[in-house]
Amino acid sequence: MTRVISVASGKGGVGKTTITANLGVALATYGEEVIVLDADVAMANLELILGMEGKSITLQDVLSGEATIDEAIYEGPGGVKIVPAGISLEGLRKVKLDRLEEALEVLIEDADILLIDAPAGLEKDALAAIAAAQELILVTTPEVPSISDALKTKIIANKLGVEIVGVVINREQHDKTFLTISEIETILEVPVISVVPEDQEVSRAAAFGEPLVIKNPKSPTSNAIMQLGADLIGEEYMPIEPDKKGVISKLVEGLMGRRR
Repeated sequence: MTRVISVASGKGGVGKTTITANLGVALATYGEEVIVLDADVAMANLELILGMEGKSITLQDVLSGEATIDEAIYEGPGGVKIVPAGISLEGLRKVKLDRLEEALEVLIEDADILLIDAPAGLEKDALAAIAAAQELILVTTPEVPSISDALKTKIIANKLGVEIVGVVINREQHDKTFLTISEIETILEVPVISVVPEDQEVSRAAAFGEPLVIKNPKSPTSNAIMQLGADLIGEEYMPIEPDKKGVISKLVEGLMGRRR
């Protein structure tokens, strides 16, 4: 049976789409048939992170009744399949969210796991993306405003009967002003299933339009997301450690080269 998992956040800017995109690729590398659906038709970013912008047919076209969902599925990096949201303002005016359920029924037939990148907040489109799933992953940063908004999303998900798998704490910096894992679990009453550190490699990968788990599999964020994917499907994962000797060798070679 296909697992339908929405990845949601109470507010924008917490890195939800980055987590969703890379998690989709991670799950695909474990041999799962994965489709990632960008349900944020107003602020689409998933296709940019994966270097798949400018596709001719998108979810907007499907929700506007101008295309079928099959026409909006594209092969993405690492074997993951992607349904981009599209960023046409004209197309946005024609969107009808009630067509989403029909599209999801088709996608479920072709996947082991359907990941839905839900819009941030609790507007109608966000609620539709959450309600369409069986499971929910909450993405938040360890700051009070972000946790407060995540709590609101959790309450809505409970009312909709969606099972909350857990919380992903993103952009952790070990700052004493941030909430601890224990404090977050106490507030949300949901287990923390992954802690993803602040990582400059995320911005570099985004600039190249490549998922981080492919561009730099040794980065702390890549390791955290690969572990999250493994935990979701009961796989084993051995973290890939940076080649410290290689880094030191390059540094020495650089210094020797300068002296010459």
